[in-house]
Amino acid sequence: MTSPASTDLAPPQLSAGPRPAQGPAADEGLARRLRALACTAPLHDLDARKANLAGEYTVYAMAEVALAAIDLITLNMDFDTGADHEQIVARLLPRVAAQAPTRPAAEHERVARWVLENLINVGSVDRGFRAVYGTFGTDGVYVRRDYDFKLIEEVPGYGGGVYLRTTDEAVNVLVGALDTDVTSAQIAAEVKLEVLINRGRLADAQLAAEQARYRTVQYAEVLRKTLEATRRNVRAVDWLNTVPDMIAEALDHVADRYRHENAILTNIRRARDEAEATSDAKTAEHKRRAAELVDIVKDCIRRHTQLQSRLLEAGPLFRAEQDRQAFAAPVMYTGLDLYGQLVAPVLPLPVEQATRVTDAFFAHGTGLRTPASVRLGDLVDLLLTPPVEREHLGAEMPEPDLIATPDDSRFSEEQLASAQRLLDLEHDAPRRLSGLLADARRLDPDLPYLVALLAVHAASPPVGTAYRQGEERLLFAVDDGTPLDDPEFGGADLIVGTALLDAAGMAADRTEAS
Repeated sequence: MTSPASTDLAPPQLSAGPRPAQGPAADEGLARRLRALACTAPLHDLDARKANLAGEYTVYAMAEVALAAIDLITLNMDFDTGADHEQIVARLLPRVAAQAPTRPAAEHERVARWVLENLINVGSVDRGFRAVYGTFGTDGVYVRRDYDFKLIEEVPGYGGGVYLRTTDEAVNVLVGALDTDVTSAQIAAEVKLEVLINRGRLADAQLAAEQARYRTVQYAEVLRKTLEATRRNVRAVDWLNTVPDMIAEALDHVADRYRHENAILTNIRRARDEAEATSDAKTAEHKRRAAELVDIVKDCIRRHTQLQSRLLEAGPLFRAEQDRQAFAAPVMYTGLDLYGQLVAPVLPLPVEQATRVTDAFFAHGTGLRTPASVRLGDLVDLLLTPPVEREHLGAEMPEPDLIATPDDSRFSEEQLASAQRLLDLEHDAPRRLSGLLADARRLDPDLPYLVALLAVHAASPPVGTAYRQGEERLLFAVDDGTPLDDPEFGGADLIVGTALLDAAGMAADRTEAS
């Protein structure tokens, strides 16, 4: 028998429509986990593709070697440089050899190099990885997004050479997190480390110390990228609010870490001294863990000291780069005078010497030519296709239709010769343009226009071009402020004359060029 209250209860009704997408916070958490999974995909892909290698390589755990490589590069890279490629390969060899001790050393080295090259992704164009994941937009529509990332980068060193550096994604994979705030993660790691040491759990404390060191490396990497972006373009970095706040926060972080790490060192030494009172096997392991922790924490202190010095240099570096980029002189590009710089010096030379000059010029002046990509199928078609029969003298050339170009010049050759005779002042004193125009008007009514045109052109004579082309004299015109008194022309009454160039200097230059 049921009570009256129970008759009012009804089963829950399920919604007929689709369930709406979760909120932005929940979807962002899912996206972070998807990106974290994508960063581990290249490591899993190594074990999936090791069967494609020529030989029996299934005995090797490629993902384990990859994690060891990321670990070695992270701990060996410095603020300005990275880890040496050959040194990382050499340090990977003992771990690879431990997985298959009976295999030859050449195979161990091949495995180490193969893993390292796949982490760099040598075969791709940009040497990066891409993953596709989906999120829900504000309107609830499912959107696919691309996530591009790298694990290991090859960067040029300041002293020459190429170094390896791990990216933020690689460090996050190493410590088991992604897109974590560096400051909060570092503080949590330091507090966890101190608690574990106080409780005597040195094995767990060593893992926490290594994670704290990775976060320190990541913090320095953020500052390094900011300074590199400033050196390239000071306007690309927000030095008004973002970077000063980050520097102030980082300096407080470093000062706080110094206090924590010195306290941690004190606790480690106390734990080590207490362990020295006994001599059993467990105590020996305790002492070894304590000694390793001392080295790790000292390395953290060294890295924090280096980070602090870089933070203090960031402000002066910004001001120096601002001055350099704001007041740098624009790059000047000089034009190429083919006649004066190439043709004139080469024409007097014998053919044997001239061809060396022209070959070098055209080899550098024609630009790059992209070679055609050769595929096996195209190569077979080219080799098996029979040659096409061609005429001995080639195909018949059509007769071109030549049309005489009409002479639409305003001035004739005779007028040009007359103007040049008037302006030939090599053996005379310079003259005023007004006098030259009057003499030209008496010879021909149209001749003053040509004389005025040549005189105005001579107001800015190409001295360097004339010198390189071997001309012995040059027409020049100078404005001394006298107005031109002429019925047809206005402007300045130029002083027109002929200057003699240094023929001996030109001959010496041509001799040196040849």
